[in-house]
Amino acid sequence: MDVERLYAISKDVLDSISEVYIGNRGVVRKTLAAALVNGNVLFEDHPGLGKTLLAKAFGKALGLEYRRIQFTPDLLPADIIGTKVWRQNTGTFELVRGPVFTNVLLADEINRAPPKTQSALLEAMEERQVTVEGDTLKLDEPFFVMATQNPLEFEGTYPLPEAQLDRFALKMSVGYPGTLEDEVAILEARLKWAKDDPTTDMRPVTDRKTFLEMQAFVEHSVYIHPDVIRYIAELVRNARGDERVEAGPSPRGALTLLKISKANAALSGRDFVIPDDVKEYALDALAHRVVLKPEHAFEGVRGEDVIRDALNKTPVPKGEMREE
Repeated sequence: MDVERLYAISKDVLDSISEVYIGNRGVVRKTLAAALVNGNVLFEDHPGLGKTLLAKAFGKALGLEYRRIQFTPDLLPADIIGTKVWRQNTGTFELVRGPVFTNVLLADEINRAPPKTQSALLEAMEERQVTVEGDTLKLDEPFFVMATQNPLEFEGTYPLPEAQLDRFALKMSVGYPGTLEDEVAILEARLKWAKDDPTTDMRPVTDRKTFLEMQAFVEHSVYIHPDVIRYIAELVRNARGDERVEAGPSPRGALTLLKISKANAALSGRDFVIPDDVKEYALDALAHRVVLKPEHAFEGVRGEDVIRDALNKTPVPKGEMREE
């Protein structure tokens, strides 16, 4: 695998998904960048904007095993990770694996389940393993979660615990169609497909083996200059030190921004990171990790405001960023 081949495959993946997801291509690209580093993605937006369609299209285009869980108030942890069932004919307990044993897991409307059920995903999202009645089982690689949630003001939803939010590499909003032409394109595409689920006709662009090679390239072959590493650290510390912040981005957030900046460089056809790679993902990777002091939250301050101010405050490194 080299950067030229990764760039070509990634472009084909993005083109394939964009044929069925008529929406923000930037969101599609950021989701692919997260996938290249096994990063979990949380889409928060109003119902009916194509969040589920986007996640499903990703599983199809990447040629990975894909499963979906519809989160509901009565969903149990065992419904996600599985359980052991007594088989009378053999006189033994048999492990029945849950839908978490896959490559791409769509957790649809994740905030409709109570915290106890949401917590069943914590081990899987961070350590790529699950514990079922005392037995620890590794998940297949790659593995990442794509979750959707409706805004918290909607009735019947539960806020995600901070520990779980911190395990999402990116939190993004899909948004409404930007122009009248975009809205028309969605309607015309539905007439062309003559079905509600166009992903049934999608063909894989790549396969599991190739995608693992792409991930390995990002991990081992994309260079990041010490000045850029320091830039990430200063950015996170400036956000953490903001007087409006109760708890700032964690070291996990800084590591996520580092890894996803490498993925963005590869998607841009480069084998080295530049500061713009960091700036492009800073809001999506860090804002949801900011906990504001109550008095500032009541005033309408958001995590995005803190990260924007930190970006403006942090000096951007200059000079050659390639490996010497």
